[in-house]
Amino acid sequence: MMEFTRRQFIGQTLLAGGHFALPQAADESSDLRRMIRPAPLTAKFEMPGYYVWCGTLTRSDDGKYYLLFSRWRRELGFSAWVTHSEIAVAVSRSPLGPFTFKTIALPVRGKQFWDGLCTHNPTVLRFGKKYYLYYMGNTGDGVAMKTLNWTHRNNQRIGVAVADHPLGPWQRFDQPLIDTTPGFHDALMCSNPSVTQRPDRGYLMVYKAVSDKNQMPFGGPVVHCVATSDSPTGPFKKHPHPVFTKDGVAFPAEDPFVWHDGKRYRAIVKDNGGHFTNAGKGLVLFESADGFDWKLSAQPLLTTPEIAWTNGVKQKLYSLERPQLWFEKGQPAVLLGAADLSPAREHSYNVQIPLKAR
Repeated sequence: MMEFTRRQFIGQTLLAGGHFALPQAADESSDLRRMIRPAPLTAKFEMPGYYVWCGTLTRSDDGKYYLLFSRWRRELGFSAWVTHSEIAVAVSRSPLGPFTFKTIALPVRGKQFWDGLCTHNPTVLRFGKKYYLYYMGNTGDGVAMKTLNWTHRNNQRIGVAVADHPLGPWQRFDQPLIDTTPGFHDALMCSNPSVTQRPDRGYLMVYKAVSDKNQMPFGGPVVHCVATSDSPTGPFKKHPHPVFTKDGVAFPAEDPFVWHDGKRYRAIVKDNGGHFTNAGKGLVLFESADGFDWKLSAQPLLTTPEIAWTNGVKQKLYSLERPQLWFEKGQPAVLLGAADLSPAREHSYNVQIPLKAR
């Protein structure tokens, strides 16, 4: 493994969705729900024999699109995401697919590493000439179970890998980017990182944090924390107040995707049970002037778990999770999500849903 220091990457500029600028605010893009369009069948990415989850999109200088995603063998069951997930790469000429599997981005590298057996929750961004892959990693006994393997679940930490191209090779650090802090909101585990460039200076991360205050091994409460850094590779400073919380609810939300639209910070968050709207489980929108104090958007509901396809079928889902956006010319162009069909969670796929301003 080639070694490098964190300070090598300070001062580079974010390519927001492939463009050398922050996304620009526009009145017509403030209500993302109205921008959702039917998805072509090419925008459904699945692999025989594998669960597919957690899609995140980037583009290379030759115009090709790269989907970085999580996968694990279907024979192991859905809960094996926490023990056997690996982050892989697929390529397409269009952000709406079809995508073709190419390689494993972050393979197993040994249980002695903090991320040695499992990598999951990818978010890829480009800063200057480098690609940055934020992700969750863990280690443990490597045993897939019908329910969560709690050792692996509670060993979750946040990392970043760096490459010159989406196909890699990806250089990994031997220490997490975000580790647990005793007595803090993330005392038990941390995962689901989302990062954006701040409009003034530096970088802002929102991540899932689990405390050890409630009954183990689940722990909790499950909240989200904000951290900031001058560099995309840290160190990140944790800020004290959790976000996306709901009074009386120990686990209201997860899967944040954050960005700055030129006027304010915005976030898409998975609502675990209608805690923020009256629509049940779905994706909701938050916003913030500074990235630390978040409130529900005026039109908070983005979508319930369903997809409209261009062939006229409207598909009801059990889950539509792990939201991400792809930007074209500074505007939201594609909503990415991970989908499954029933509570049995026997199959899953990633989808890229087109967005277009009216």
